[in-house]
Amino acid sequence: MGEKSLYTKIFGLNIGAVPLPLYIIIAAVVFFATVYEVLPADMIGGFAIIITMGILLGEIGMKIPVLKDIGGPAIMALLIPSILVYFSFINDTGINAVTQLMKTSNFLYLYISILVVGSILGMNRKVLLQGFSKMFGPLILGTLASVGVGVLVGMLCGYSAKHTLFYIVVPIIGGGIGEGILPLSIGYGQVLGAAPETFVGQLIPAAVIGNIAAIICAGLLSRLGQKKPHLTGKGVLVKTKGGDGITESATINKPVDFPLMGAGLLMACTFFILGGLGHMLLGMPGPVLMIVAAALVKSLKLMPAKMEQGAYHLYKFVSSSLTWPLMVGLGMLYIPLKDVVKIVTPSYVIVCVAVVVAMVTTGYFVGKLMKMYPVDSAIVTGCHSGLGGTGDVAILSASNRMSLMPFAQISTRLGGASTVILAIMLLKLLS
Repeated sequence: MGEKSLYTKIFGLNIGAVPLPLYIIIAAVVFFATVYEVLPADMIGGFAIIITMGILLGEIGMKIPVLKDIGGPAIMALLIPSILVYFSFINDTGINAVTQLMKTSNFLYLYISILVVGSILGMNRKVLLQGFSKMFGPLILGTLASVGVGVLVGMLCGYSAKHTLFYIVVPIIGGGIGEGILPLSIGYGQVLGAAPETFVGQLIPAAVIGNIAAIICAGLLSRLGQKKPHLTGKGVLVKTKGGDGITESATINKPVDFPLMGAGLLMACTFFILGGLGHMLLGMPGPVLMIVAAALVKSLKLMPAKMEQGAYHLYKFVSSSLTWPLMVGLGMLYIPLKDVVKIVTPSYVIVCVAVVVAMVTTGYFVGKLMKMYPVDSAIVTGCHSGLGGTGDVAILSASNRMSLMPFAQISTRLGGASTVILAIMLLKLLS
C-alpha cells in the first residue's frame, strides 16, 4: 500500500506540465544528445534545450522560499544558464543549438512581436489610449530621478560624477546591450578616440546588475499588489470606471480557435516586418513603429474581431508556455558573467541598485498622482532599467504582468534611444 502511494505521488509530480518520470526521460535524451554531439544545431535542438531547462528552473524558482516572492522563476531561468556557460558546463553543441534559435532564427523578437500585437489587439481601446498618454510622466521623471540619485550615490561611494554617469547610470537606462551598450560603445569610441570594443566590457556589468535589481523590484511590487489589491490593476496601467479593462470581453470569453491562432502568428510577423519597413523610411526603431501600428489599428477598429481573438489567444499561449524557456536562452547568450565578475565590487552594486530603486520609486508615486495604478506604473517605469527586450520579458515575468509588454517596450525603446543620444552628445561637450 505504501509502495502504491509512493508510486502515485511520483507520477503525480509535474515539471511544468510534464509528469516527472516523463520529464526525466526527455531530459536524459536531450542531455546525451548534447554530450555525444548529435543534437541538431537548429530550432529543434534549441527548443529542446531551453524548454527542458526552462520549465525545471521556473518550477524550482516558484518553490524556493523568499526567492519565489522576488521573481524567483525569472532569476533562476536567467542566472543558472549564465553560470553554467561561465563554468563551461554546457558544451559547444548545446550553445550552438541555442544560438541558432535565439540569434539566427531571432526567437526573442518573434516572442516580443506575439506579445505586443496580441496584448494590444486584445486590450480595451480606452485603456490602451489612456495608458500610452499617461506613461510618459512616470518614465521621464523616473529617468531624471535615477540619474540624480545614481550620480549622488556614486560620488558617496568614491566614484567621480562623470564616471558614475557615463559608465554606470547610462548603461543601466540605455535600452539593453544591442540597442544601448553597443551604440554607446561606438559613440564613446568616436568621442574619446578609442576602439569601441574597449568600452563594452566596462558598460555591460552595470546593465546586467541593473536588470537583476529591476527583476527583484518587480517581484516585490507584485507581492505588494497581492497584499494591497487596490494599488494594482494586475496588468492595467490606468484606472477606469466599470470593469478591469484588461481585455475586450468579446475576445477573452471566446473559446480557443487554433486556425485563428495561426492567423494571429501571421499578424505578429506582419506587424514586425511593417516596423522594419517603417524604420527604413522614417529612421525610427522598428519595434516602436510596430507598437504604434498595432495601437493605431486597434484604436481605429480596423482589425476584424476574429483576428483580434486569434492574436490574443496566441499571446496567452506563448506567454504562459515559452517565457521561462526564452529566459534560459537569454541567460546563456546575453548575460555575460565573465564581464560582470571582472568589474563588480560592493560599492558598484550599491550604485546600480540605487539607480533602479530611484527609477521604480518615482514611477510608483508619479503614477499614483496621475491616477494610474502605482504598482503597474512602477513596473513599466522600471523596464527602462532593464536589458532591452530581454529585460522586459524578465521583469514582466517576475511580476506576472505580460499584458504590459507594449508599454514596457515603449519605455525601453524610446527611453533607451533618447538616453544613448543625449549621453553621447553630453560626453562630447565634456571632452
